[in-house]
Amino acid sequence: MKTIVLGGGVIGVATAFYLRQQGCDVTVIEQEPDVALSTSFGNAGVIAPGYVTPWAAPGMPAKILKYLCKPASPLIFRPTFDPAQWRWIARWLRECDLERFRVNKQRMQRIAYYSRECLHEFRGRHPFDYGRSLGYLQLFRSEYDVELAQPALAVLRDAGIAHREVSAAQCVEIEPGLRWARQTPLSGLYLPDDEAGDCARFTRELRAICERNGVRFRFDTRVSSLDVRGGTVRAVHIESERGSETLRAEAVVVALGVDSAALLAPLGVKVPLYPVKGYSATLPVTDEEKAPRAALMDESLKTAITRFGNNLRVAGTAELGNRQTTLREQALQTLMKVLSDWFPHAANPTSAHFWVGRRPMTPDGAPLLGPSGVDNLWLNVGHGSTGWAMSMGSGRVVADLITQRKPEIDLDGLTLERYRK
Repeated sequence: MKTIVLGGGVIGVATAFYLRQQGCDVTVIEQEPDVALSTSFGNAGVIAPGYVTPWAAPGMPAKILKYLCKPASPLIFRPTFDPAQWRWIARWLRECDLERFRVNKQRMQRIAYYSRECLHEFRGRHPFDYGRSLGYLQLFRSEYDVELAQPALAVLRDAGIAHREVSAAQCVEIEPGLRWARQTPLSGLYLPDDEAGDCARFTRELRAICERNGVRFRFDTRVSSLDVRGGTVRAVHIESERGSETLRAEAVVVALGVDSAALLAPLGVKVPLYPVKGYSATLPVTDEEKAPRAALMDESLKTAITRFGNNLRVAGTAELGNRQTTLREQALQTLMKVLSDWFPHAANPTSAHFWVGRRPMTPDGAPLLGPSGVDNLWLNVGHGSTGWAMSMGSGRVVADLITQRKPEIDLDGLTLERYRK
């Protein structure tokens, strides 16, 4: 089956891998000069299925109001005249209900746990280094942080997910580098089975495996439109330095992140995606003893600190504003404050390389996998800030659907159908 995957982030490349594994003739179209140069490039790198959480959570609207005027804030809201922003916000507010939060979190966990199984199976067959580390420690600065974490903790308990609520002293036992912290955590939450790794590095290695197996990649190539006739996608119109081309296909997978919405809209396929921007800083470790060993999350400022081999990644901030990838000083200061509070001697702040990316968020947090409503046109979009954690499972599910295999997990609540009801 001749299949075209639109998007060379970790989602698109994972989809291409599984499609090729199942016998499809696969071409990946990517507008950047290589894979993982957009949203997959600078994320936190955390794979924490037990704690994937919708941004729409109880207490979040109040928390946003609380942080709007603070200089160090995990949340930045910049109102625009874009009607899509306000439609998305209205839907998001409805999802902040406790019962909706539970449903949405369980949906996200279903695909995230399956994805981790797929990653482990893949790694058993294709071992390579991508800066992997084990364990995930969340740090609480105040009782308010602990209170806001209770709904998520209840979901962990109900699902039987391995976790430990730990004291400040136990946080230091888990991460000895915290002995030099300028802050003392009130307490923490430790998830021993969660892990982290460099998403971009992984995606580049996955691309190489795909190419060895016959997947073709077209870089510096933009998708201009889809050729749909009789309710069926027939081809993809592309633009590159070669000029305009039309590529015929029996199946097309849209994995373009936020840009998916504009491509699909002319076909009457409405996907409620909006870019909630995230920021990161990457720094080389200068003192091993005073640096973290694995991954941590500052729950108050919603900022992760992750160890990738000899580098640290500090990632966080949720900015709901325009669609431009502009570095904002307020967000960068929050990242560096978190690093300075917990690991002040681990790296030289002047060596930081900053990045901003557009997370393709749905209002309820769960991705959109499978049928689009147009025959032979498939979706693999809307993973938000957890695309890395859901990538391998999402790719496998979509490949199974395209090749008429039954997916290994229940897709209820993970397809576009939930927005059509």
